[in-house]
Amino acid sequence: MDTVQKKGHPKGLYLLFFTEMWERFSYYGMRAILILYLTKKLIEGGLGMDEQNATLLYGYFTGLVYFTPLIGGWLADKFLGKRLAITIGGITMMIGQFVLFGMNSTTGLYIGLALLIIGNGFFKPNISTLVGGLYPDGDDRRDSAFSIFYMGINLGALLAPFIIGYFTDNLFATTNADGSIAYGYRYGFLAAGVGMFLGQVVFNVFAQKYLGDLGTKPIKTSSADEKSTEASSINPVTGKPLTKPEEGQRITVIFILFLFAVFFWAGFEQAGSSLSLYTDKFINRNVFGFEIPTSWFQSVNPIFIVTLAPLFAMFWSSKLGKKLSTPVKMGVGMIILGIGFWFMLGAVAERNANGDIADIANKAGIMWLIMTYLLHTIGELCLSPVGLSVVTKLSPPKLASILMAVWMLSSSIANFIGGFLASIVETLGAGQVFTYISGFVIVCGVLLLLLSKYITKMMHGVK
Repeated sequence: MDTVQKKGHPKGLYLLFFTEMWERFSYYGMRAILILYLTKKLIEGGLGMDEQNATLLYGYFTGLVYFTPLIGGWLADKFLGKRLAITIGGITMMIGQFVLFGMNSTTGLYIGLALLIIGNGFFKPNISTLVGGLYPDGDDRRDSAFSIFYMGINLGALLAPFIIGYFTDNLFATTNADGSIAYGYRYGFLAAGVGMFLGQVVFNVFAQKYLGDLGTKPIKTSSADEKSTEASSINPVTGKPLTKPEEGQRITVIFILFLFAVFFWAGFEQAGSSLSLYTDKFINRNVFGFEIPTSWFQSVNPIFIVTLAPLFAMFWSSKLGKKLSTPVKMGVGMIILGIGFWFMLGAVAERNANGDIADIANKAGIMWLIMTYLLHTIGELCLSPVGLSVVTKLSPPKLASILMAVWMLSSSIANFIGGFLASIVETLGAGQVFTYISGFVIVCGVLLLLLSKYITKMMHGVK
């Protein structure tokens, strides 16, 4: 395993890149059509739920998807090893997608979603910590590596809505006798399952060649990881071992950043629920006579990620980028996310100016939505890959997977909150909800900037 190259990145990074790309293809492809599958009528290929219950269920599901990594990370650290956990998770998620394909009923929905929740718990925290394990402590390439890895995540998220949206809205869509369209959502789930299968095959075939023994054993029984544990207690700036209180402060920082990340993701995750429903009803999706499927807009964020991530990776490695601490990057990201919602307020204002806002024929321009996604993406690049990277730097290796799972728990809580926020859009109105979210995350971002010096001091040599 070439984990100590001085230039470039280890080949194992690109294996993890492609594995994660297919896993995200599966997840985001399913996510792009889930809220539509829940809310469309039975005759239209959906399950006919009302929007309030559907957005709550969506929030519970996406919340639990990011809760179970806490359990999967602990099982991997203590008993399974990361590689076995990834395999168990991948296979479980693949079966979950096939259940959604084969059982188009409420029972099938709950069984399929439960398998996806369980599988993600095994898969997600362990593949991210494998990325961190490719680099020695203090290696400046780690932030850049996570930006590249993050690009893989979003490449899958980019491709999935296009392919799956084409399947559901075109290739497998049919016209009912009354003229309504029956969407082929089940074939979207089938494509998601095939994507998961491909990713798992790639990982299992090439893991030994490119990762060596990394992640094959639980932490307690791995002599290599025990050595790594000793190395983690070193302050990379002073070269001195960390005391237990200092290690405790590093772990405390993870929980502080976790708290801010909750509020970031609660706003960001509106993309799959309230923004998706708003797009479906109130955004003019007709471009040059072609009506863009709603699910395709889930690709806008990954397109921006894939485009901008290399620029961010270069910037974080530059002299200026290295001077910015993680709390500063994340604080800026939260402020940019909040500003992004101003464009959705622009969409609401345009519809108000045009007349009756209850009339679905009254639609806002598509650029409002595109600009929202652009700003949200920039905010995401300031917070998410940086957050993944810093967790691997601050965590003692014996707790690496479980602390990574704690970090992902921020998405879990955020999705519960996000689901609730989406469910009250119909009651309070989109403009009011977007205003509240924008103001709150901007205040949180400013607070994080004000606290950044104190937090950085608690990180003991990690920036």
